[in-house]
Amino acid sequence: MKEDNNFGRLFVLLLITLVVCMGLYGLPETIFKQKIRKVDIFADIRLKADATSASLDSLRLQLEEAGQVEAFIPESEPGEIPAVVDSLAVSAALRDSIRQLMNATPSLSDPKGERIEDYSSGHAGLKRFFAALRQSRSRPVRIAFLGDSFIEGDIMVADFRSAMQQEFGGHGVGFVPVSSVAAQFRPTISLQPEGWKMYSVVNERKPGYSLSGFVFEAESEPAILLFKTTQQYACLYRVNSLKFLYDRNEETQMQLIYNATDTIVQSLPPTYTLAQYELNDTLTEGRLLFSHTRGFRALGLALEDNTGVIVDNYSLRGTNGLVLEDLEPLVCESLRRIRPYDLIILQYGLNVIDESMLDYGWYGARMKKVISHLQRCFPESDILLISTPDRANQYHGTFSTMPAVLALLHTQRQAARSARIPFWNMFGAMGGENSMLRFVEKGWAGKDYTHLNFRGGREIARSFMKALMHEKEFYDGPETTR
Repeated sequence: MKEDNNFGRLFVLLLITLVVCMGLYGLPETIFKQKIRKVDIFADIRLKADATSASLDSLRLQLEEAGQVEAFIPESEPGEIPAVVDSLAVSAALRDSIRQLMNATPSLSDPKGERIEDYSSGHAGLKRFFAALRQSRSRPVRIAFLGDSFIEGDIMVADFRSAMQQEFGGHGVGFVPVSSVAAQFRPTISLQPEGWKMYSVVNERKPGYSLSGFVFEAESEPAILLFKTTQQYACLYRVNSLKFLYDRNEETQMQLIYNATDTIVQSLPPTYTLAQYELNDTLTEGRLLFSHTRGFRALGLALEDNTGVIVDNYSLRGTNGLVLEDLEPLVCESLRRIRPYDLIILQYGLNVIDESMLDYGWYGARMKKVISHLQRCFPESDILLISTPDRANQYHGTFSTMPAVLALLHTQRQAARSARIPFWNMFGAMGGENSMLRFVEKGWAGKDYTHLNFRGGREIARSFMKALMHEKEFYDGPETTR
């Protein structure tokens, strides 16, 4: 009898679980303005006629606009629901159609990502940056690397920074926020904050954000920040300058203990705009303590040399880059005065890709506005757009590139062309279609078939560095005064 009761309870529990899972499928697509993924326990057996129809219609629109519709996709009669076909065949057809569209673009495009595609007038999109590089032994050359979780924790950026510093001089990790979700696994700096409250532009549109997208308010006495350099990459361990950035202060007292023996006590000047405290001395570790912190708000610190290449990683998890359109010009002006960037790199895409969407014209139009806004905020900076990486999904038990990846790649290239800025095809540099499968097989990417690990990031950094140095040859040619 007891066994029968247990079986009955198990059956009821399983039935309740099934009902709950089926109920979750009925949730709306957005909750509190946040898009959510549907829970569909029948996803592997459900025939998605509507999704197929929407994808085909979306792709047809893009092809018609580009004048490339020649029978790539058959028209349906008004109101007719296309016959449901094998999803693998549909995905292949979509990829073939978008591939033909991309191949129809002018020869300036590079399908393998071996070079920089410069869509600027007169091929001058990186003129200021390469001119600065020629002076790297006597001045800092600053690069702001903006992106999403793809570069979180310094994935890819760490290897790119190391390669640039070994080639053109410089030391240090550059700017790092007081804290971040990636702090625990970031190998390029050790940070231990205590007594800070974090605000992110992704979660709270509080005014005053700079490129980092974070601000931190001191909420205890003292607020503490411990830092220590690392030796996991070349040119990181020893730096000759520390800079602490803050944008709100009334009467904060700062105590800096560095290299275990030296101590500085400093009253920070009152300010309601972006400012920095700077110490020029050899450093490998330190402890910052802040007291009398009423109204004090900080951004982070920078560990670097005052010559050579400096690469600041401004990764922001969960963003598609469009929040940059909301940057306040006055805040950007203050940042430009303190950290004048020679090059701004934009890497986004993972948070845009949607399996059910192939028309990303809306994103391209918004990204063009973002680029225009950045050009106004940072008029002395060159801007380079990097494409989405490959991303794979499972179809009938087999992983392959999502057709949406190719559609977004085309849109990003068109946005760069329209904005007249340089573009780098990271998708092509990875190896193109289904390259994410190879990265996963080699242990270079996660089993989500979306994010690279540090080993994969190293491969991409090498390809990017090679493409950038190939572009440098153009500016180092006979006409060096371009």
